[in-house]
Amino acid sequence: MQKKYSVQPNSKVTPKNILSMIEQLLQNDTELFLFLNNLGSPRWDTIWLIVTDKLTFIPLYAVLLYLLYKKFGLKSMLVFVVVVALMIAFTDQITNVFKRGFQRPRPCRESHLIDQMRFIAVRCGKYGFFSGHSSNSMAAAVFAGLMLKSYCKNLIFILLIWSLIVAYSRIYVGVHYPLDIVCGLTFGAFTGFIFYKIGTYAIKRFVKA
Repeated sequence: MQKKYSVQPNSKVTPKNILSMIEQLLQNDTELFLFLNNLGSPRWDTIWLIVTDKLTFIPLYAVLLYLLYKKFGLKSMLVFVVVVALMIAFTDQITNVFKRGFQRPRPCRESHLIDQMRFIAVRCGKYGFFSGHSSNSMAAAVFAGLMLKSYCKNLIFILLIWSLIVAYSRIYVGVHYPLDIVCGLTFGAFTGFIFYKIGTYAIKRFVKA
């Protein structure tokens, strides 16, 4: 006797289902944040506050500009300064658009989390999605790493590790969720690659060989 199989209809994707999935994602994100944030210890707080300070890495940016000067010359370095300034401005503006658009409060703004987390940052901004520190550091890492790959092939890996450390510092000090960090890094990598292409085109177009 031949068995009969009934075909179950596919579950429909409804706004309610999507909302439920988003709520679950945010819940998982919060739980991961609390786990990572609470790995911190007072003995390491000063170091991570230094890491998360934007002014700390001005010497690094100066070294990268010097390397660009050594490899490409003064005229090219000036072009890079303009391109990098545009890249940072673009990244900052898009980050702000996302923050104002999604209006996701930072974890340090959530009253139900503040007693469960370690908040050691100097201040707590209003919205956190996505992380400007993560996007800017990753954009700089990808841009400089690709530009200088023939000068120092391992530099991009060093810069990527630096970017990840900066990104993690935002979780450590209590101002960003992991999802803020991941999206910031992804956007930063995309931006860094696009401006790397713009930079190489600008050199060929405006600087004589």
